[in-house]
Amino acid sequence: MPAPNFCPRGSYVSANALKSPRTALELRRIIIGRIGWCLCGLGLLLVIGPLIDIVAVVTWHGIAAFSPHLFTENTTGPNGGLANAIAGTFLITLFAMLIAIPLGVSAGIHLSEYGRGKLASATRFMSDTLTGTPSIVLGYFSYIVMIIGLGWGFSLAAASITIAILIVPYLARITELSLQQVPNTMREAAYALGAKDSTVVFKVVLPAASSGVLTGALLALAISVGETAPLIYTAGWSNYGWNGQFAHEPVAYLTYVIWTFIDQPDAKSHALAFAAAFLVMVVVLAINVGVRLTVRRKKLV
Repeated sequence: MPAPNFCPRGSYVSANALKSPRTALELRRIIIGRIGWCLCGLGLLLVIGPLIDIVAVVTWHGIAAFSPHLFTENTTGPNGGLANAIAGTFLITLFAMLIAIPLGVSAGIHLSEYGRGKLASATRFMSDTLTGTPSIVLGYFSYIVMIIGLGWGFSLAAASITIAILIVPYLARITELSLQQVPNTMREAAYALGAKDSTVVFKVVLPAASSGVLTGALLALAISVGETAPLIYTAGWSNYGWNGQFAHEPVAYLTYVIWTFIDQPDAKSHALAFAAAFLVMVVVLAINVGVRLTVRRKKLV
């Protein structure tokens, strides 16, 4: 009879028992683990599959529709180009960012450095609420207030202000979180050297959190480029380029081309819509890549 072996738990088992196949409990764990991994892979496929399909379809049809006249002619119909829509999208995004960045970053600084009372709590609550508000609701609000109430009509000013209202909460929240990650020792060291509040904020804290603030600005830029619903109520549409007026003059934009021409029955309209969709997708993907690179650089530093 072989000598018994001592088990760590304090029981004696034979050598043959130690060499026996896996127990039923171990096999059950292995089977459940493999089923879990299969379900995770299936979920990943369900998420990535449609994305890959959308990118592939838009890229294939968009590149096929590309031609030099897209960048030189205005969108006057299926045979036209995208010059006015590209310029309009750029102008709306530019002026929206010029309005939103100072407001959003300033709000984030206040909430991070000085926001301790009821006003700060109310501001955070309203910011979170505005973030969850559908963009078409903001567009309808701007239509009532600016287009009808102020009498601006469809215009660049109404469109830019609406997009700015949409992205300010994102900028404020991301700025606040980025500033909160700056160690308090940096603030204390600056105050110990006799620095004022403004010096501490703008020369110590804000530069240290610049990567996070830039990330928020890029995300806001991507949101503004891809919006459609609020612009339908504020920018309208124009077959011509911008003439320099901020009010009483509608503006063209790329997402309107996608929304309008994809429903037309002819192939030329579909080609123009795919070309506009490809341009928007490339811009958004480029911005997202920039965000990734910014975050990666921040981690390396």
